[in-house]
Amino acid sequence: MSAGFVVVAMAALGVGVWVLHKVGRALASVAEALAAAAVVFIALWWVCKAIVWALVQLVTRWRTSLAVVAVVAWCALLGWISLAAVLGGVTLVLGAWWLIDAVSFDQWCWRFLRSWWARWWMYNRKLPAWLHACSLSVRDGSLPVVVDVNLFGRKASRSTSPAATRIPKVRKVRSGASWDEVRVELVAGQKPEDFDEAARALAVARKVARCQVREVAPNVVSIDFQRHDRLSSLVHCPPLPEGVEAGGVDLRNVWAGRTEYGKDWRIPLLGSGAHTLTAGASGAGKNSVMWCPLVAAASAIRSGVVRMSGIDPKGMELAYGRGIFSRYAVSGTDALAVLDGLVDEMESRKRAFAGRVRTIPVSTEYPLELLEFDEIGALTKYTDRKTRDAIVERVALLTTQGRALGMSVRGYVQEPTKDTVPVRELFTRRVCLRVTSKTHVGMVLGDGAYERGAWANRIGDSEAGVGYVWGEGIREPLRVRAGWVSDETVKALEQYVTNGGRADLGARGMGVAA
Repeated sequence: MSAGFVVVAMAALGVGVWVLHKVGRALASVAEALAAAAVVFIALWWVCKAIVWALVQLVTRWRTSLAVVAVVAWCALLGWISLAAVLGGVTLVLGAWWLIDAVSFDQWCWRFLRSWWARWWMYNRKLPAWLHACSLSVRDGSLPVVVDVNLFGRKASRSTSPAATRIPKVRKVRSGASWDEVRVELVAGQKPEDFDEAARALAVARKVARCQVREVAPNVVSIDFQRHDRLSSLVHCPPLPEGVEAGGVDLRNVWAGRTEYGKDWRIPLLGSGAHTLTAGASGAGKNSVMWCPLVAAASAIRSGVVRMSGIDPKGMELAYGRGIFSRYAVSGTDALAVLDGLVDEMESRKRAFAGRVRTIPVSTEYPLELLEFDEIGALTKYTDRKTRDAIVERVALLTTQGRALGMSVRGYVQEPTKDTVPVRELFTRRVCLRVTSKTHVGMVLGDGAYERGAWANRIGDSEAGVGYVWGEGIREPLRVRAGWVSDETVKALEQYVTNGGRADLGARGMGVAA
């Protein structure tokens, strides 16, 4: 091998090494650029995902998002000490509000905070597991089969990732004083009846006594949990007063029972909201709604500030306290006579006070004429047409014109249809006790009452006197329980009002029908 060949070979080798070096550096630069581009792309991808997620949270959970932004901004600008001081002051104000008026505090503030907390801390975290445990999730059977092939054979398996199980999503949580209403969106393959069958299991999972399921939309159900029942125990009526004077009785604010907030339930027997229609199935507790306010207003009845009239088609309920009624009727003819007497009294008051006052002052000379009309449907539907039309006409006159003239009508019915009680819309306040059908709730309390929480068809047979009240002066259906009045108390009321039978209340009234 000549020296020249060696030189040429070495030179070629050097050139090759130099070329490889350059190529390597170029490839390294390209790799670095690709790596940098990949890092930038991944970073931008995560930033975009974070922005999209933040926007979604801002739209779907705007209250929580704004609260977080406000807290962060406050701490950054003013410091956490001032934030703690403001929150402490707000807490004191809210506590004072709750002590002064728990009903308005719950309606305007606490229920929203309670709903927010229940959604985030309770149902968003735990409800998916409850639904899955109660077989209310759907396994996606269309997932692809994964086949592992190796030297020893092959094995087929189906994916078991969390995405394989679809669970209904929580859409809305509304927390009331006693119930939580959780609306969930069903997934494909489910139907509302599946949740009906699992209601008891859901109640056990939530550790509550009752759980009910309502179909809100074709693909949305409301799972309602009763956290606690403040009206589960019996509410007793107040004792009869000792004195005779009526000064201690506010006829516009008479005690009738307790509310689900633990406060007194008071109703008007005079003025706005005094015309009351109470509906309920047999044994629902209509007699409690009837007698409890009369016991509370006993001194006013005895002193003559309130004059009672009673229409009792059954001849049983009001007859037990017959002595307190100045006018009393059982048959349709006698009922018409009682109503005519009240209408005549109303017309007389019109002539006496027209142009002088807009609302007459109640006194012993012009007492509150309070009509208790039990089983009103028996005489507004199930009687002869002539008598029925005349009774409906008189009741309509009293309910439309009687408020300013000291006339109040309180009716009671089992079947609250329009055919049974044609004048039901003229009663300015209505009470719905236990009813047999969901549609009866809307008939009594009006459209939308059931959707707003008046679930009277869910009241149990043992909860006599429990119901919902809605009407003039009440913004939302209020769950109440009327005070229970025993037979002995009714007789004691009769003895008290009639002064042991010595007072002849019938002599005070006009158009008495025995």
